[in-house]
Amino acid sequence: MSEASGGVRSNAVDRVLPLLDRPPAEPDVSRGYLDLLGEGARPHDTFAQRLMRSGFLPKIYEDLWRPVMFGVFKGPLGPDIEEEYALARDWLDLAAIPDGTVLDVACGPGNITRALAAGMTGHGLVVGIDAAATMLDRAVADTARPSPRGENGAADVAYVRGDAADLPFGDGTFDAVCCFGGLYLFDDPWAAVDGITRVLKPGGRAVFLTTRRPDVPVIGMGSSVLGRLAGIRMFGADDLCYALRGRGFAGLRQRSYGLMQFVGATRG
Repeated sequence: MSEASGGVRSNAVDRVLPLLDRPPAEPDVSRGYLDLLGEGARPHDTFAQRLMRSGFLPKIYEDLWRPVMFGVFKGPLGPDIEEEYALARDWLDLAAIPDGTVLDVACGPGNITRALAAGMTGHGLVVGIDAAATMLDRAVADTARPSPRGENGAADVAYVRGDAADLPFGDGTFDAVCCFGGLYLFDDPWAAVDGITRVLKPGGRAVFLTTRRPDVPVIGMGSSVLGRLAGIRMFGADDLCYALRGRGFAGLRQRSYGLMQFVGATRG
């Protein structure tokens, strides 16, 4: 089996091309992922986005940054990382789509992408998309290595450098979509939800992990101010559920922990 630069299987990247709404004539896979942005991309320039694009954060994201920061936001009663992965696989019902196509929006260094692949028993495809080249470099490298936690399941894993808020895929392309820890960073999160709805097949499932603004006025106001300073949107407890219902989703599920919430739904 041939390999792309960085060790990600080239046939996995090849499987992504038919999913694009405008496949490039000369795909750039020189760094092991399909780059649709190139050097001329203009990223959002908030503190949080600059941090995500840095060379430092990808090195500590999976083992230190995410467990610590998300743990603080979720509070002592929130699920740990492995429980988050299990929840995503369960709410997306990956066992029912062993050969399906799954999208991980704002995938970062690929930790969720690989966890989703681990939940698929057939020859499915899990695609991670992110705009940060440094994050994707780490994702490609980590996906190429055997994982001591048993990630990298039977499904193929491929990565795309693209705008997660303006998804470059065709309509009704994916059986399931996951967006864990990304929606609150988008300049227009509702446009991103529109994009997720568009690329999800009817009957497909979506799951989100995002922020939650507490109902306690003083705490809620303080979290919103801090969020704006850092470039992080704090969603109201019902904002995302309301938005999904308005886009035809049904079967909504929600769990809230501290300043975070999990929301899952099925596209009608």
